[in-house]
Amino acid sequence: MTANEPAPAKINLFLHVTGKRADGFHLLDSLVVFAGVGDRLHAEPSDGLSLQVTGPFAARLDGESDNLVLRAARALADAAGIAPNAALMLEKNLPVASGIGGGSADAAAALRLLSRLWGVSLDPAVMHTLAAHLGADVPVCLMGRPSQMRGIGEQLDPAPSLPQCGLVLVNPGVALGTAEVFRTRQSGFSQPVHLPAGWESAAAMANNLGALTNDLQPPAIALRPVIGEVLTALAMRPGCLLARMSGSGATCFGLFADPDQAALEAASLARPGWWSWGGRMLCA
Repeated sequence: MTANEPAPAKINLFLHVTGKRADGFHLLDSLVVFAGVGDRLHAEPSDGLSLQVTGPFAARLDGESDNLVLRAARALADAAGIAPNAALMLEKNLPVASGIGGGSADAAAALRLLSRLWGVSLDPAVMHTLAAHLGADVPVCLMGRPSQMRGIGEQLDPAPSLPQCGLVLVNPGVALGTAEVFRTRQSGFSQPVHLPAGWESAAAMANNLGALTNDLQPPAIALRPVIGEVLTALAMRPGCLLARMSGSGATCFGLFADPDQAALEAASLARPGWWSWGGRMLCA
């Protein structure tokens, strides 16, 4: 029997770099939400561990010798004291190295899916530690709920109450490495953010978030100027309440009050080589 698990796209509605540890890791403060689009992971029992990648962005992973999904599978099996036996198939629907947590979401989906397939029930704290060792975005993707993420990704608090709203995601077809963006960043550190208990409307949320930033956006634009073109195109669409880059880029988002309008605007932003999606922001 084949089981499957969604791996929704992760969106950073803001992202402040608040400091840097002695070991070189940067401290962050970010409001993370998820979109109604993502990769999907399938698994079935097998002798040994294998991974097949399909989907529109599968070719971008051909050169990977050790996909994060396989690393997550082995980490879970080691923690549970079992053999990592599963045939995995990943539908790669999200652009690679694009700031929306594709690899992290895939790893988190592997932890959830294989826990069910293998009948593993580890303590949540152990699962959180496994996720944190795999990458900074994996813990929030494992939780799969809107969260305020701090530290190096390991500190998670519930997000404010979010209104129903729509998102448009646009990636201009360029990959961007997180380390490269951090190396290019020249500014100082931003203050941690105290968020309200919630927002009554998408407009109120956009107004509040508009006073915040993604501190990685300026260096990302310096490295890939087309990101600035995407942000301008998003901001010009009717009903766009906020246009900003997610994560370390190059995917940008537009916040809309109406998910149906977001879907229409995403279609209008289609360009050769660009990937776009529009629909509902997942609020729970």
